[in-house]
Amino acid sequence: MAGTNDETKGLNVQRVSREGSLSMYVADQLETLIVTGRIPVGEKLPTESGLCESFGVSRTVVREAVAHLKSLGLVETRRGVGSTVLRNTAPEAMPANRIRPTTVDDILHVLELRLNLEPAAAELAARRHTDEDKRILREKHAAFMQARARDGQARNEDFEFHCAIAAATHNPFFQSFYEQLSHGIIPRAKLMSIEINTSATHKYLARVEDEHADVLEAILARDGEAAREMMYQHLNRARNMYATFQES
Repeated sequence: MAGTNDETKGLNVQRVSREGSLSMYVADQLETLIVTGRIPVGEKLPTESGLCESFGVSRTVVREAVAHLKSLGLVETRRGVGSTVLRNTAPEAMPANRIRPTTVDDILHVLELRLNLEPAAAELAARRHTDEDKRILREKHAAFMQARARDGQARNEDFEFHCAIAAATHNPFFQSFYEQLSHGIIPRAKLMSIEINTSATHKYLARVEDEHADVLEAILARDGEAAREMMYQHLNRARNMYATFQES
């Protein structure tokens, strides 16, 4: 339902009714409005009370959402003035603030290995999966979405989704590859709690969820070439992102 107050009347925001972090859902909608130019650079966000009414949330939720936009460099807040849009592009969400050099090396080595195996596994899964595999793949993807909605790191659910793809190849060596490396195959599993960028986790995992959905769609469509390409893009994006920590 769209907000009814004058400040947000033309923005068509959605009142929050989903589980998970209320502030992140508000922040996500406001970020979309900024990125798409609905709230232009130089223009102020609606007032705190206006946002509370439109989204149907408390002032605390709105303040947390605006604080997140500030952390992305999208807005600035000044007492007596309000929050003003500074820019309409946000930097890529990163899962960590910093990572130990040895950990970065381990992550990149594992991703290099996965890049040479998992695109092929996705292609085979697309061509060979059974109805039971289809059920399991959908179940594991749903579990990942639920974990993300609870603001978890979804490490186990991430592992289980990729493991289900390996099982759907019906080649036991792909599955044993996953079983040997276990959850350490997921880069986030190697991060210490003090390294995790909690403010960016929701947005980062939303992108991972979208990429998983693309892989799953291609597999279920039995489009082997697309499944290979979607998996390659998913892992290569991760490799390029973690490589930035090595460069810094």
